[in-house]
Amino acid sequence: MTTSSGTTTSIREATPEDAAALAGVHVRSWQAAYRDLLPGPYLDSLDPEERAAVWRDRLTAPDRPTVLLATEADGRVVAFSCLRAWPGEEPEESEESGSSHASHGPDGTDGTDGTDGTDGTDGTDALDPTTTAELAALYALPEVWGTGVGRSLLAASTEVLVTAGFRTAVLWVFTDNTRGRRFYEAAGWRPDGRAVHDVTGGRELEELRYRRELFD
Repeated sequence: MTTSSGTTTSIREATPEDAAALAGVHVRSWQAAYRDLLPGPYLDSLDPEERAAVWRDRLTAPDRPTVLLATEADGRVVAFSCLRAWPGEEPEESEESGSSHASHGPDGTDGTDGTDGTDGTDGTDALDPTTTAELAALYALPEVWGTGVGRSLLAASTEVLVTAGFRTAVLWVFTDNTRGRRFYEAAGWRPDGRAVHDVTGGRELEELRYRRELFD
């Protein structure tokens, strides 16, 4: 595809050798997208090398998720998405777009502290893990925001889920992440009424669960 800035990008599946590039996008997108949501010292302390080790382990695991990369003509990774079957639990690794969230920080540490449902339910989840997938991450470098890279990657991710036979997809996004919420809503995702609170970088934030039916 050709972006609105005239740059040509393509989408492919990630390999373990892409771990460092993934980590770079992951950390830089957090630092740009969440500067007004999370403490500056926490964001500044994020270590791409530590995050690269997390992604390398993830991409070599027997139950590894599907990770898609958006790359420029020279091979530079500018965005990625992470897809998996719905784990049937509260957010463990939902990660915000550099336009979606993570209860694990980019440094690989568990940022979830005292997660609690706030939608008045008893904590049970009606989603069927056999037909529901999670968009666990969608991140892009800040310099490609608004160029169409994120939209193309989201569309490709949705196509992968449809081909795999999933009927519903969900994701978690910070309530105050206005950019991310607009991005997903423009693609047909909507809040489904589920919300949780988690602590990331020492700050408590609310997350909303968004859902999209893949077969309308």
